[in-house]
Amino acid sequence: MSDRRVFIKTVAAAIGTTALSPFSLVQAADPVKVGFIYVSPVGDAGWTYQHDVGRREMEKALAGKVVTKFVENVPEGADAERVIRELAQSGNQVIFATSFGYMNYMEKVSKQFPKVTFMHATGYKTGPNLGIYNARFYEGRYLNGIIAGKMTKTNILGYVAAFPIPEVLQGINAFARGARSVNPKAEVRVIWTSSWYDPGKEREAATTLISQNADVLTHHTDSTAVVQTAEEKGKWAFGYHSDMSKYGPKAQLSATTHHWGAFYTKTMNDVIAGTWKPTNVWGGMKDGMIKIAPLNPAIPAEVKTMIASLEGDIKSGKLHPFAGPVKDQDGKERVAAGKNMSDADLGKMDYYVEGVAGKLPSK
Repeated sequence: MSDRRVFIKTVAAAIGTTALSPFSLVQAADPVKVGFIYVSPVGDAGWTYQHDVGRREMEKALAGKVVTKFVENVPEGADAERVIRELAQSGNQVIFATSFGYMNYMEKVSKQFPKVTFMHATGYKTGPNLGIYNARFYEGRYLNGIIAGKMTKTNILGYVAAFPIPEVLQGINAFARGARSVNPKAEVRVIWTSSWYDPGKEREAATTLISQNADVLTHHTDSTAVVQTAEEKGKWAFGYHSDMSKYGPKAQLSATTHHWGAFYTKTMNDVIAGTWKPTNVWGGMKDGMIKIAPLNPAIPAEVKTMIASLEGDIKSGKLHPFAGPVKDQDGKERVAAGKNMSDADLGKMDYYVEGVAGKLPSK
């Protein structure tokens, strides 16, 4: 065989191999760089942990198409603006910021980097390249409240909370409404920590509530301190953000848990496909973004059956935790009978409902 024929066969074989190979002579697109900003340490439970679980789920689902990084424990202040800008300057094409206090900084930086996609969790400001996302935490809180109303002996329920913003107030009020729907004597007492993550303050607040005769505790803060305190003191508790039963195997009755992986994956698929637009996502139980953790065996069977039925009603839209009549603690009607509270009004919530003790602090 001549050298020329050998050469032709060799080239043909190489071309055939290339055509069948996942690699080609055309360079594949580089993975999209994605940055995440967290308000607290990742840890192994809590708000930030759940977002990081979602990040890892998305990275696995889109293997080879994305590469992610995160910056944890970023305060809600000028330092947040610096971190957001540094992520944009270092080539991240998509940035997710996962705390309410990052909102104004996200908006500012998004205007300076119009080709970067920005997504902010729990906020309300949007822009040409700035979307928002959240979950309907109050749906799980309502069901947790029903369990609390059934399980309490003292009729005093303790709630440790960070800041009096609408998202937090929705949870407090839904918890109270759930409890009072089955136990009209139930009362929710709230202690504010003025911090999303401060285990010491959270533990102190939980201890104070127990001293006030609360026998069921929950929280809207990021650590496991409240559940741990309940476990140590022989009280009931509900975890939040994550299933925290390993920190309170006897104490935890259930938990309202958050699930972000499918949302992060869809968002990144849209970005990669070039179809992403500024969104306002508010997903709940029917979307799989909110779930309740397994129920403690101590909960009576009839209560478990009730919770399963009501969960189905929430998913179908038959039940709304803020179905009228809804009255605030001063007796003012906020939602009339026969109507459900609108998303717009939920987003502006700035009051306690009937059944919550004390006065709401100024923001």
